[in-house]
Amino acid sequence: MGSEKVRLIKSDSDHQKAMRQLLNDMRAMELMLEEGMFDTGPTRIGAEQELSIVGEDWEPAPFAMEILADIGDPKFTTEFARFNLEINLDPLLFTGDAFSKLERQLWRLLTKGENAARKYKAQLLLTGILPTLSHPHLSLDYMTPLKRYEFLIEALRKERGGNFEFRIEGVDQWISRMGHSFIESCNTSFQVHYQVAPQDFADKYNWAQLIIAPLMAATCNSPLLMGKRLWRETRIALFEQSTDLRNPELAYREAEPRVTFGKDWVRYSAMDLFRNNAFHHRILLAPIDEENSLKTLEQGKIPKLRALTTHNGTIYRWNRPCYGITDGKPHLRIENRNMPAGPTVLDEIANAAFWLGMMHGMPDNYRRLYEKLDFKLARRNFFHAANDGLTTHFYWPGTPGKVPAQQLILEELLPIARQGLEIANIDRADIDRLLSVIEERVKSGQTGAQWMIDAFERLQKQGTKEEALTALTAAISKRQQVGEPVHTWQLPDIIEAGDWEKRFFTVEQFMKTNLYTATPDDPVELVVRMMYYNNIRHVPVEKRDGTLQGIISARTLVRFYNNFSEKERKKMAAKDIMETNLVTVTPQTKTADAICLLRKHDIGCLPVVFNGKLVGIVTERDFVHIAAELLRQPECNSDEENAEVERGLE
Repeated sequence: MGSEKVRLIKSDSDHQKAMRQLLNDMRAMELMLEEGMFDTGPTRIGAEQELSIVGEDWEPAPFAMEILADIGDPKFTTEFARFNLEINLDPLLFTGDAFSKLERQLWRLLTKGENAARKYKAQLLLTGILPTLSHPHLSLDYMTPLKRYEFLIEALRKERGGNFEFRIEGVDQWISRMGHSFIESCNTSFQVHYQVAPQDFADKYNWAQLIIAPLMAATCNSPLLMGKRLWRETRIALFEQSTDLRNPELAYREAEPRVTFGKDWVRYSAMDLFRNNAFHHRILLAPIDEENSLKTLEQGKIPKLRALTTHNGTIYRWNRPCYGITDGKPHLRIENRNMPAGPTVLDEIANAAFWLGMMHGMPDNYRRLYEKLDFKLARRNFFHAANDGLTTHFYWPGTPGKVPAQQLILEELLPIARQGLEIANIDRADIDRLLSVIEERVKSGQTGAQWMIDAFERLQKQGTKEEALTALTAAISKRQQVGEPVHTWQLPDIIEAGDWEKRFFTVEQFMKTNLYTATPDDPVELVVRMMYYNNIRHVPVEKRDGTLQGIISARTLVRFYNNFSEKERKKMAAKDIMETNLVTVTPQTKTADAICLLRKHDIGCLPVVFNGKLVGIVTERDFVHIAAELLRQPECNSDEENAEVERGLE
């Protein structure tokens, strides 16, 4: 995730100095473009694999730094969170067996990472958003302990000037507020690079902007966040909102967010985008190693343009322009950032082949797109595809009305991709094998996102939501190791979560989160009716901001009716009878410890509190359910073991 050799912009003078460096770099790039210094071929491709680390309980496991130290391979590097890693794959000439080489190298490196992770009872997982991620994992305690990430968090928080607000709506709704942008660490992707000759950049970039929507419809794999069914590619909404630095008080201003699809077509060159970066986005980080890029050019050398690339690295276009140097020659690339990690290595390589084939096979009639389609419609296509996946209908140049995603992909884009791969002289067997994966996925409608939604809904009928998320994560891992593409996957059963210890290891995995609560001033009669009509025995009492104040149990109500007259009862509120000497747990409390607390304090429930707020509740009924699960385990059916379970619940 970028270079560690950066500094935080702390003052106006810092910003002025950094801006002068950036302007020098921009002028140097302009001169190099004018002088024809950029590489025009042969075409190279590349990829970056982001991934998650999970423990035996299928929860995020923060062992990135330890695994990296054990691997000792520079191709592995850090990501924002300690439960993520990134693999940088070798650049390849876009010809022959390039995709077979890419696939073999990725498998080899993943195996290397898996071997290192086993030491920590962990494994690697490819998925756009890990299903078992929860709010405790978004604490800055999980952030990778490197200055670059600290600087970025601080800069984004300072620029925002307040909390980050999140609101994503799908089948469910997820609303949250956080004081930092670390939540972007939920996202993992498979980023693919395509080298472009300068004279073709504008048309190729615009083409990339047009095809990104149907590409996403076919490759979506991130439909869940915190157990909520949101967009088919929720990463898009989450990343945009997690780095949105725009001031809500300036609503009349049409400011551009740092994560962006863009505001218009490119008319002339890559400089359109780099200038836009400088003109619309404040510099957050600057390189420590200063470079006079114009002087470097005068000396006949190629400048690294560190100021330009550092600033570009803090602006997250879904199609990002990139500058680099290979074998002493500068080049331009387009980095596709919208494809998610997973579901399998084969799916990812097929996705890459589909995109790269389309890029290389762009028909001439798609040049000068700014004359053929309103950019707002391309933008609309992008967000509708992120939301709806393969059920999207697209606005498309030369097509009246809208065209269904499946029809567009199967009848027009796959043939273009095939032609592009043939132009690049990619091996015929790889073309057939990889594009058939896309074709069958689109025909069946079973993208990674669709499989996850169907699997999650099936699993929720067999257990709690948290059990379903655990089983879903386990099922993804199992199928990923087999390696068959996602359109062939069968739906899982709850047993795939493993034994009861993995499914119920922490309170978070089975606590109730759809709560009936009262406020301190609510009449007791409301609490009575809540318990009666919902068949519950405990009602937490909380302030309107979610701060836990007390709890009312069925025992409390028995005393209430025994000790007060009807006239007295009518005047009393929840605060008058609630129990305030509370025993609470956190979502990460071990189940065994929670059982001990119930026994020690002779209580029937434990409110679950996170960051001072009520987030759930576990009751003795929940533990009876766990005991029943345990007793069904074949390895736990001895009299001695059964007696131990019963003692734990007495």
